[in-house]
Amino acid sequence: MKSRTLNPALAMAGLVLWSGAHGMDKHEPAFSRVIIDQLEVRDADPGTVAAWEASAWYGGDIDKLYLSTEGERLMDQGGDTEAFETRLAWSHAFAPFWDWQLGARRDWQPDDPNRDWASIGVQGVAPYRFETNVNLFIGEHGLTQLRLETEYELLFTQKLILVPALEMNLAGKADDELHTGAGLMDVEAGLRLRYEIRRELAPYIGVNWERRFGDTASRTRDAGGEVEETTLVAGVRMWF
Repeated sequence: MKSRTLNPALAMAGLVLWSGAHGMDKHEPAFSRVIIDQLEVRDADPGTVAAWEASAWYGGDIDKLYLSTEGERLMDQGGDTEAFETRLAWSHAFAPFWDWQLGARRDWQPDDPNRDWASIGVQGVAPYRFETNVNLFIGEHGLTQLRLETEYELLFTQKLILVPALEMNLAGKADDELHTGAGLMDVEAGLRLRYEIRRELAPYIGVNWERRFGDTASRTRDAGGEVEETTLVAGVRMWF
């Protein structure tokens, strides 16, 4: 079996993550929460796609361990997983409603090599109550990615809520194995209308739009893929 050199940045992230977890104030009350922000089906061109975004944390008001996952799985034609990502981080509050995070991410690819990344980022609530996440990922062979995410909750009533969301991914250099280019790789925008049966359970419907750009779009076309897709979605949001 071919040995694989450990990414130094990933090793450092793991050390800080371990140190942060063991350095939590033992007198601070600890809480936990699991949030399944999106669990939905999408009417895509290849067939029906199941998609998910979920996160969980454990800790106090200042320090937490944070776990997140997102991915897509084709429900038709054998049900192949198209993409699957997990991230583990130590989250530390540095201002009201703002945390910085340091951790590690793994991309699980069904047909291509898996990718490991160290991650550093911030998340919180920007002015006008925009929930914002900014993460820098540092991978092997000098690969870097920057991810920007934001969403807003527009309340029509206490139970009926419209959520526009936007995500952008940029890369520092091309990745030939994964057929992605440098610069702006893709943009994803969604609009979901949910109804909270109770705060912990809310079905929703909406629309999702994805578009690849630049060299990534060219590589996608060369591989026979689509560079733009708009899908109708239906799903449920829940937490406990």
